Amino acid sequence: MNTEITNSAKATEDKAQYDSSAKRLLAQKSILAHILVYTIDEFKGMAPEEAEKYIDGEPYIGAVTVEPGLTNADETDEEGHRTVGFNTGDDVSGKTGQRIAGLNTESAEINEGLARFDIIFYVRTRNGRAQVIVNIEAQKDQPKGYCILNRAIFYVSRLVSSQKERDFTGSNYDDIKQVFSIWICMNMKENILSHIHLVKDEKLNPFDWKGNLDLLNIIMVGVTNDIPEREEKYELHRLISALLSDDLQMKEKLAIIGDEYNIPIKSDFREDVNIMCNLAEGIEERAIARTREEDRKEAKKATKKAVEKATKSTSEKFIMSMYRKGYTLEQIADVADISKDDVKSVITRKSPAMS
Repeated sequence: MNTEITNSAKATEDKAQYDSSAKRLLAQKSILAHILVYTIDEFKGMAPEEAEKYIDGEPYIGAVTVEPGLTNADETDEEGHRTVGFNTGDDVSGKTGQRIAGLNTESAEINEGLARFDIIFYVRTRNGRAQVIVNIEAQKDQPKGYCILNRAIFYVSRLVSSQKERDFTGSNYDDIKQVFSIWICMNMKENILSHIHLVKDEKLNPFDWKGNLDLLNIIMVGVTNDIPEREEKYELHRLISALLSDDLQMKEKLAIIGDEYNIPIKSDFREDVNIMCNLAEGIEERAIARTREEDRKEAKKATKKAVEKATKSTSEKFIMSMYRKGYTLEQIADVADISKDDVKSVITRKSPAMS
C-alpha cells in the first residue's frame, strides 16, 4: 500500500512538473509569435520574428485566476494613483505595499485550487493603436467529464467580462479589447485548426448594428501523435508536435525547433525540453510497470476465481453423490462442513424434483 501511495505521489509530482515545463516552453515569446502568425489574421503572413515584437511585456503562466472577481482588481501606484491592469497581488517593486498593473497572481494560500489560465498576455495590433488579449490553453487529451468547447466559451467570456474597470471603465464598452482563447489539444486523430466566433444572421430586415462581432474568438488546434511532414498547412502542428511530443528525443526536438523554425535555443529552453523528455520517459516506464502489475493482479484474481469455481463444482458433486446414496441432509452437512440450508440449496438447484 505504501509503495502504491509513493508511486502515485511521484506520478502526480512528475505530471505537475511536466505540465509546468510544457507551459513555460509554450510561453516563450518566439513560440508565441509562431502561434500568433498561424492562428490570428492580424499577424497572418508576418515573419514570426517580426510578430514577436508586438507582444507586450512578459506572458503570465498559470497566474491568472479564471473565477469571476479575481481576474482583475483595482490597483494603486506608489503615489496612490489608480492604475489599470491585471492584478499581480505581489510587491514586485521591492517597496512595501506597492502593486503594479498586471495579471492576477494572488497568493497561493488565498486562491489555492482555483482554476487559472495557462498562459495569458497582451499583443499590440500592427498599427499600434490597440491591444489584443491572448490566452493559450494546453490539453494533453480531450477531457471526458465535460465538453471542451463549453470550457473554452467560459474562458473567452471571462477574458471579456474581466476587462471592466481594468481595460475600460463605466459604460465605455467601445474600449473592450478583442480576445483570443487558443486551445491546443494533443492526441487527436487528425490535425485540426478551427476558428469559432460570433456571426450575425438576418431574420427579417437587415440592419447595420454598430459594434464588433470579432471581439470573442476561440481557436481550437488539434494535434496528432504523429509529427506531420513539413507542409505549409501543417507548420504550426509540426512545431507544437515537436515541442510537446513524448516520442522524440531531445536532439530530435531541438533540431526541428531550432533548425526548421529558427527559434533560439537558450539555456532555460533547453533545460525545459530536457525535463520534459526525462519526465516523459519516467512516466512511460511507470505506466508500463503499472500495466504489468495490473495484469499480474488480474491473472491472480482470475486464477483464484477459477479455483473457487472448481472447488465449488467439486463440492456440489460430492453433496449430490451423498444425497443419491441416501444420506440425510444433516449427515451431508456434517461431512461437507457446511450448513444444512446450504446443502438443501445445492440439492434443490441440482435436483429440481426435491423442491
